[in-house]
Amino acid sequence: MYKIIGADQKEYGPVPSDQVRKWIAEGRANAQTKARAEGGNDWKSLSDFTEFAESLAAQAPAARPSPPKIGALAAEKFAAEIMARDYRVDIGDCFSRSWNLVKDNFWLLVGATALISVISLGMQFIPVLGHAAGVLFAFLLWGGLDLLFLKRLRGQPAEASDVFAGFGLAFGQLMLGSVVAHVLTGIGLLLCILPGIYLLVAWWMFAPLLIIDKGLEFCPAMELSRKVVNKHWWPCFGLFVLTLFVGCAGVLAFVVGVFVTLPIALGATVCAYQDIFGARPATSESPALTPPVPSPAPPAPADAGAPPMTQPEAGSTSSALSPDIGLSPAPPPETNPTAEAPPPTAQS
Repeated sequence: MYKIIGADQKEYGPVPSDQVRKWIAEGRANAQTKARAEGGNDWKSLSDFTEFAESLAAQAPAARPSPPKIGALAAEKFAAEIMARDYRVDIGDCFSRSWNLVKDNFWLLVGATALISVISLGMQFIPVLGHAAGVLFAFLLWGGLDLLFLKRLRGQPAEASDVFAGFGLAFGQLMLGSVVAHVLTGIGLLLCILPGIYLLVAWWMFAPLLIIDKGLEFCPAMELSRKVVNKHWWPCFGLFVLTLFVGCAGVLAFVVGVFVTLPIALGATVCAYQDIFGARPATSESPALTPPVPSPAPPAPADAGAPPMTQPEAGSTSSALSPDIGLSPAPPPETNPTAEAPPPTAQS
């Protein structure tokens, strides 16, 4: 019997292993779904359980669609929606998923990271204009690289040329965002240091992806990022500091190690972005996606002369879904232990 974490970050179960295998076969759970064997103490990914290895290997990878583009007014509603449902920055989980992402797409992600790093470093050696070029093109280059990581995280096809997608998708907005972020963050660091550090975390981690992934203009994107990060600033700051440490740690390994550690650091930030902003935003055409409230199951037919069966307690359920794929728990099964748990219900 197993307990797993649902889309609302609550525990569900226990359910038998056959039910978990059924959900894997239906694509309702995957290798990253958090689970715990009954009686165990540690939450693990389903990929860590050998009994599910065959089912996971047979699972066809499904590409996760990109969230729709949103406008400035929708960005404010999206920020309110995120803060209302809240979020959690699990630093260890972000790095674990990033390691798996880089390992599974090693040459693509490492090669793309090396390319952008060399271009960014090379611009600094351009006489007179080197620093200005770095300011202008920072969000364009690193935002495009983040988009490549995001596509692979979502299971979407991607190629090395995607690192330059920002030049075609949001050239002006990424450039303006880069200039504003550099100037204001620089002023904050010079005047008092702490405001500059605040803006580094609030803007630099997620604003480029919000511009290129959500189609936002630079100002709404930076404000959306600041508002959401501000709710859990310290965990985001911890992730930011650790990504800097991991990204630079490769320098100690004969310098070339940075081309391995830097992709892992970038991937951790992209995983956090997907956890926080990856949900489909609520719009007039697309209502907010929230887990359905479990309703009591109808009583089973009672035998003649037997007392009627009682309804299950409110909130009980044995259904669970992977938070990584953004699905919601299904209504609970009957309390009859022989009844099969109903399959989870996919969101629209």
